[in-house]
This record gives sequence, structure tokens and C-alpha cells, in this order.
Amino acid sequence: MNLADAIRKWASLTPGNTAIIDATTDRRVTFAELLERVTRLAAGLADLGLEKGERVAVLSTNSIEYFEVYYACAMAGYIAQPMNWRLSAEEVARIVEDGKPAVFLNHSEFRDLRDEVQQRISLELRYLEYGPESDGSFEALVSSATAQDIKSDIGGNDPVLILYTGGTTGLSKGALHTHYSLYMGMLNQTVAERIVPTDVYMLTGQMFHIPVALAMNYIAHGCPCVLMNFEAKTALEIIQREKVSAFLGITTMLNWMMAVDGFENYDLSSLRNIQYGGGPMPASVVKAALESFPCTLIQGYGQTEGMTMTFLSQEDHAKAVNREHAERLNSCGREGFVTRIRVVDEAGNDVPRDGHTSGEIVVQSEANMVGYWQKPELTAETIRDGWMWTGDVATWDEDGYVFIVDRAKDMIISGGENIYSTQVEAAIHKHPGVLECAVIGVPDDEWGESVKAVVVMKPGETATEQEIIDTAREHLASYQKPRSVDFVETLPKAPTGKILKRELRDPYWQEARRNV
Repeated sequence: MNLADAIRKWASLTPGNTAIIDATTDRRVTFAELLERVTRLAAGLADLGLEKGERVAVLSTNSIEYFEVYYACAMAGYIAQPMNWRLSAEEVARIVEDGKPAVFLNHSEFRDLRDEVQQRISLELRYLEYGPESDGSFEALVSSATAQDIKSDIGGNDPVLILYTGGTTGLSKGALHTHYSLYMGMLNQTVAERIVPTDVYMLTGQMFHIPVALAMNYIAHGCPCVLMNFEAKTALEIIQREKVSAFLGITTMLNWMMAVDGFENYDLSSLRNIQYGGGPMPASVVKAALESFPCTLIQGYGQTEGMTMTFLSQEDHAKAVNREHAERLNSCGREGFVTRIRVVDEAGNDVPRDGHTSGEIVVQSEANMVGYWQKPELTAETIRDGWMWTGDVATWDEDGYVFIVDRAKDMIISGGENIYSTQVEAAIHKHPGVLECAVIGVPDDEWGESVKAVVVMKPGETATEQEIIDTAREHLASYQKPRSVDFVETLPKAPTGKILKRELRDPYWQEARRNV
């Protein structure tokens, strides 16, 4: 079981069928062409001296080359290490130092970021570049290598992908996935999305996130995948032109698409199903989406560590808008096909399925990561007796529907992006006048949640809201910075001295039906 087996299979069965369409460049590759380039790249990396298990870092927006790197790593036994290009050079450099890749590949548009990262790290790496303004090093490697498929016993429980996620310490950590764990996650998705051979998938998210595995799942079914960097009008044009049948979006994306001038004039009849995730979708938006898009809706709840774990099905949505169990639109559904879900107390005992008693969501699934890269203690803390502790607090009802009510780890989801409060707090503390701060998520009609900082200044010190935001922006990606700042005399604290963020959040969420 090797991820590259999928393109081997379809290059044999349907060599002339389109595998990937890059809507940004209008470049298309067939399964036969993809397999040839992947095998050349795998051989080229081997010619550089890479050995099984070594990492290959990637810094790029969505592209065909990105997929080539993923499949070449799978084929040859390397581990792909994609990086979030929206992060600061400081954080990207820390991730590079953590993974210690042998090769660093980047799109030419990120050359400046790459150069800044290069100045911050101590590693000696081989750099390759692709893109319209590239130095040609990536293409030279591919074209000079021999297109000889690598036959080996690589696959199964061999690691193939490190996906970095934020952490409670404010530092990113790498979730390590194997060929097998990704295949099991794909199986979960196949059942939930009800994939058919005629599907055309549109990848709206970035390939450094776990949704790339959802796109690879469609490719594994022999279906073409359309790549884009999301813009609402462009997405509608692509659906119409390429006859897209399925995609994963977030509430914000769907709202933006429905707000495009002339939305009703686009031919969206090819759509079969839309999956959404990354945050809540209000009942009014669900109703509008089902009325506007000629297809079904499902919701998926998951993490980088566990891919998608629960689903609110197509039927659940249809019934809810017709006022049959309408409250279930506030849930994230029930456990997936290859997943077991429990809601437990601190001792690991199931809480009652009464819809009121809260506990932490724990997940048992072969789609879970095998652990955190180079962090055995954190892995042991997160995965206990085969169950992964998610840090998400929820209730569940007698039918097994899970309702998330809070986050044990104070994570904020804004526009589908995970933002970790401690990381933002660390950036704000770089302002010399800040004594204490707490960062929380507050309701936002457009983004689901927005970042708010609550700041206590040192005696005699002052700062404006903009100064605090600017300080944070110097050390964070733009989407991570606070959008508003409150200045207070003191922060609420427990007797232990721990800041009580719940007391800061509650006033903003009193009118909300769902806290996450």
C-alpha cells in the first residue's frame, strides 16, 4: 500500500485521462505524464544522495509540482515536509530546523522568504526552485533523471508526510502520517462523500494542510483534481468550465461565492456534493447554500492529527432545514466509517449521552497520525491506549451526535485557519510595555471567529490598539494578528494564577448557539 500506487494504477488503466488541472497556469497533466514526472523526480532525488526516511521540504502555493513532490516522496520512501507560506520567516525557519530536511523546494514567488529562512538556519541544504521566474533547478533535476519506476517494499506503515500544526506552547509541531494512515483517512472520506468515478474535484485549500489528502483521494479514484488558490469568482468560473462535482470549503468561502455578482448566471449543475469544515455554519447559511447550490452538503470535523473524524451527513442537513432535528446543525455529526469517537471525563470515563454533560473528544482510528515528529513525550500525552485526545470539549446525545462547546487548548478558528492563542500572546509580549495579555476568539459574521487581545500594560506604560496589532504582525502571519485589542487593569485569574479565558470569552458568546 503506497500512495504512488494510485497513479501507477490509473496510468495503466486510463493513461490519457486528465489527472491534475492547474487553474492558475491552465496546465494539465494526464495520469501517464504524472507518473513519468513523479518517477523522474524520485530518481533525481535519489541521485542527490537522499536515503529512505529523509525529509523533502516544500514552500509553495498549490501547483502540479507540489503533487509531484508528494508522490515522488511516497514512491522513493522520503517524507514530504510541506510548509505554510503564510508564516513568518522566523517560524518557517524553526519548522525547517525541526524537520531537518535534506532538500528544500520552493516556488519562485517565495524566493525572498526562502532566502530569509536560509539566513536563519544552521542546516546545509540542497535548494531547488520551480515556477515562472525560477532558476530552473527543479526542472533540470526532473529532466536529467531516468524515468524508471521504483519497485520496492516502501509503503504501509512507512512515514510519508509531516504536517505542521500549532500547539499549546505556541510552537508548531509535526503530525507524522504513514501511507496507511492516509489511506484509512481516504476511506473515511470515500464513504462520507460517496465518491463516484465521474467526479471532478476542486481543491480550494492549501496543500500544506490535511485537505490535500482529500484531493489525493479523488486522484486515487481516477478522478481529475483541479488546483486553485481560492477567489470566489474564480471558483465559480472553474466549476462551470471544468464541470466540478465536489469540493471542500468553509463557511466564509460559500458566503463569498453566493455574494458574487451574477451568481445565479453560473452553470453549477455539475456539483454533486460540498463538504465544509473549519468552523460552524449557521443554519441560515446552510439553508441558503442548499437553495443556491444544486447539490448536497456534509460537514466534516477533523484535525491535522486525525484527518476527518466525524461527519454530519447529507441526510442530516436535508432533515434539519426541514425542522427535523434542526439542532443537529450545531453538531459536528457522528463518527466516521473507520473511526470510533468517545466523549470522556478527565479519568477517561464516558460522560452521559444526555446532550448536557461535557467531556473531551477522544478518537480511535487507523487514520490517526502515528505521533508527533521527534516529540515522544507529547505523543504519549496525546495518544493513550490507542485513543487520541483531541483537546476539544463537547457533549453528545443519545444518538451519538457530537456537539463541540469549547476548546481545551484555546485554539481559535478564523476563516478556516487554526490560530493558537499562546503564539499570538508571545508575539504581543514583544511590546516592551505589555505586562500581561490574553488572546481569545470572539464571534465574527464573516470569519466565524476573530482574534481579540486583552492587554494589561506595565505601570506608567501606554500603547494604542494599532501599536499592539503592529507588534504582533511583525512576528506572525497577517491572519494570526489580533483584529481588536481591549486594555484592562487586571485579568481574571484562578487561585493558582491561571488566567481564566472562559470569563473573558463568555460575554461575547452569550448570544451564540455554538461556542466553536
